[in-house]
Formats: sequence, structure tokens, C-alpha cells
Amino acid sequence: MFSIIVVPPPTSEDERSGAQLRLAPGERLVFGRAVPEGGMLIAHDGVSRRAGEITAHGTFWTVSNLSARQTYVVENPEGAGEHIKVAPGRLDAPVPFEFSRIVLPAAGDLLPVEVWAPRHDYVRAADGTDGEPTAPAFSVDRTKRYFAVLAALCEPRLRGAPHAPLPTMDQVVERLRPAWPAASRTSVQWNIDYLAVKLRLKPGPETADPGPRLNGKKESLVSLALRFDLVREDDLVVLAAPSGQALR
Repeated sequence: MFSIIVVPPPTSEDERSGAQLRLAPGERLVFGRAVPEGGMLIAHDGVSRRAGEITAHGTFWTVSNLSARQTYVVENPEGAGEHIKVAPGRLDAPVPFEFSRIVLPAAGDLLPVEVWAPRHDYVRAADGTDGEPTAPAFSVDRTKRYFAVLAALCEPRLRGAPHAPLPTMDQVVERLRPAWPAASRTSVQWNIDYLAVKLRLKPGPETADPGPRLNGKKESLVSLALRFDLVREDDLVVLAAPSGQALR
């Protein structure tokens, strides 16, 4: 059973052939400018002869950087700029992303190698448990106005632009109008301040020590929300809620 799918980088002769290489758990794929039969050939003068190796595991994969000098970057195209760096000579670096892009610097070019790990294994839920349930790490109510504010802040990066600038306050207000006609800069800012306390980015007003001033509050909120999946793309429906189901 295949668990990893590798999409080779485009070439000047064939920009995107649609070719896919499928690996079963335990299989390895060498890539580079001069590879043995069964490897992934990347015909570019800026790529090492044996540039690296991908190894498939059950639900994830590892990458080895076989180059002598060049660091590789593995990006999460669906995330909020998440990436890992694989130093020259590093072997079997685990990659945690379901959809990944290995970026190979090659004499002025950046060659993308896409790797997909679609297999998911989950623990089976127990039939019954004793004791008190575990408290949630983050408690959010998706029917509240503060969640709509958070969704509006996260929307540009959830729409497939992980490095997109965050919306301005006026843009957030305008985006919230379908579900919250009375939204204003003041009310949106109040909800942002409330989220910073609720998600424990800063102490609450009842705390004696207010702590340091939180700079980049919106950036911190969006980063936290996207890292821990507090807001997903499906949640963006709250921004277009019909007037009969206005947010509370």
C-alpha cells in the first residue's frame, strides 16, 4: 500500500508533466542530477548529483540532504508560513506536514518537489472512560462575535496565501458586515483585546501584574489560531452568516 506521493519539479522542456512517484512504507527515493535507475532525475546544473533521499514511513516521511553545502527548506503550503530547514548532510529529518514542498536552491532557481502524505491513522476511541473529562486547551465558541473577528483575521492565510499580510481594521469591519451589520472599529478592537486574554496571550484585567505590552497582537492571534487549528477554512462560513442567524 502506497503512503507517500512525490511530484517531481517542472522542467524547461515539460513544465508540469503530472508525473507522480508512489512510495510504500520503507521504500526510498534518491533524487538529484545523476541518480541510479529508479531514482528521481532532476536535470539541472545547480542540483547535486545525489542531492537527497526521501524515505516513506507509515503516515509520514523523512528527507536526507546529501548535498555538501546547500540547505534545503521544506514548506507547508497550506500553513501559515511553517517550514523546516534541513542542513547539508542531515539524514532522515522527519517532516510533519501532510502536504509539503521541498525547495531546492539551484544556481539562481528554486525548484519545488511536492510530497504528499495522505494516510492518517487514528487511535480508536474507548467505549467508556472513568473520571472527569479533560479540560480543552482552548475554549472557543464559534457562534460568538469574537470568533468571527478571529476568522476574518485568519481568512487571507487560510485561502492559500500563507505569507499574506493581515487585514487592516477597516477591512475586518467590512468583512464582518454580512453577519454583524453593526460592526465598528471600536467593537472589533474590543474583541481582539478579549481574544488576547481568552487565548492567554496576555493576563486579564483582574491580574495585578499586567505584564509587558503585547506588540503585534493580531499577528500573535493569527499565528496561534492557525498553528493549533482553532480556525479552519470550513469555519469561514461564519463571515457570511444570514441575517436571521446573526452572531451573538
